[in-house]
Amino acid sequence: MEDAIDGEFKPLAKRAISEETCRKFGYTVGTKRDGTTVQIAPYYDADGNVVAQKTRDADKNFSVIGSLKTALLFGQNLWPSGGRRVTVIEGEIDTMSVSQVQGNKWPVVGIPNGAQGAKKALARQLEWLNTFEEIVLMFDMDEPGQEAARECAPLFPAGKAKIASLPRKDPNEMLVAGEGDLIVRAIWDAKVYRPDGIVTLADIKADILKPVELGLPWWSETLTKLTYGRRHGELYAVGAGTGIGKSDWLSQQVIYDLTELDQKVGVFFLEQQPRETGQRLAGKLAGKRFHVPDGSWTSEELAAAVDLLISSGKLFLYDSFGTADWEVIREAMRFLNKSEGVRIFYLDHLTALAATAEDERKALEVIMAELGGLVKELDIILTIVSHLATPEGKPHEEGGRVMIRHFKGSRAIGFWCAFMFGLERDQQAEDPMVASTTTFRVLKDRYTGQATGEVIYLGYDPDTGRLFETTKPAEPGNAHGFVPEDDAPF
Repeated sequence: MEDAIDGEFKPLAKRAISEETCRKFGYTVGTKRDGTTVQIAPYYDADGNVVAQKTRDADKNFSVIGSLKTALLFGQNLWPSGGRRVTVIEGEIDTMSVSQVQGNKWPVVGIPNGAQGAKKALARQLEWLNTFEEIVLMFDMDEPGQEAARECAPLFPAGKAKIASLPRKDPNEMLVAGEGDLIVRAIWDAKVYRPDGIVTLADIKADILKPVELGLPWWSETLTKLTYGRRHGELYAVGAGTGIGKSDWLSQQVIYDLTELDQKVGVFFLEQQPRETGQRLAGKLAGKRFHVPDGSWTSEELAAAVDLLISSGKLFLYDSFGTADWEVIREAMRFLNKSEGVRIFYLDHLTALAATAEDERKALEVIMAELGGLVKELDIILTIVSHLATPEGKPHEEGGRVMIRHFKGSRAIGFWCAFMFGLERDQQAEDPMVASTTTFRVLKDRYTGQATGEVIYLGYDPDTGRLFETTKPAEPGNAHGFVPEDDAPF
């Protein structure tokens, strides 16, 4: 190798590294042509030739004489392939530190270019490294070092790579502090690398032992009992035909969250202008139908209800400006969560987000997958509304039963949602009690499975605009064959 520097073996007193260790690794001290004193680390190729010298001066300036392109890992030339374990370190000084505390008897190698070049350097030597039963990655404890360890570990077969953890920044800092025994302990205690997402019961024991509590209640007491409330990190879906009352149901839940639970709420009603949404929500609060000009309320009553909602500072509406861009809505939800602390959201309706897509089903699958990730990421409660496909047989608007398969994008919705609900009502029924009674049906219960198929009957008070729980109205023919005019004794 041209321009190589001749050095001599000396102990590195400030680094607590002995001359014996320096001789083991061929690490010397010499002088460059400009008179600068440097430490010299030799790098060998597979044939045993020195192909590069990496120099380091007193100010930690590094330079390379020769080329590292064909070089092995630092110290790799010293160890035969195969064996129980090899320990991989970031730099030369740390490599010699780890070797020294083990009596320079066990395989230890170093990366030529630090953490940033770790993955590439190890990838070139995979064949040699994989001859060992286990590979311990003992990188610096700073973020670049640990990130490099996480990037390198997947290079190796599952279960082979381990990541060591140190109480100080790097091995040499520990050696200088007289903690060589802790370096050895860290090698033995290194943890088998597991990809993100894999945990053991020991990892999550504290979470498992937390008390199981009832989630946030719904406005419907019966629904709360059936579902054990609402839990953060979960998606809920509501489906109904046109004019059945799903917006009424959602609005009543929004007001309940604001007033009874004192929660911040984000409302994304894409089919309503914010003005109408505000009127409807104020109406639910005051028990007035402020969106209907029927003379049953005054402007002063509307203003008072709106002011009450404003004073809470907890209600946030979304103005879609006539468009429904999922990416924009997603970031708006993130903003409200991170900046305003909102943890309850309502989206009406999901189908609008895929309205312009060439393939509505595929678009809904992508959106639902992102929604499923978003509720976990932000730890929020999100209730979505879905439009329904036209069923075979009785229409939903005439009391036809809602089924999961009727939801547009049903497969994706069913996969990602914790609960699915359907609203049914026969708007054309001759009996006004039947026409005004909504059947609220639990279609899916991932939490316990026990609520699936349960129904709640909801009445509607036209004076207050509020829904209330009621009983199933009597159906024609329930007289068991008798009619009121039939006065036969038996």
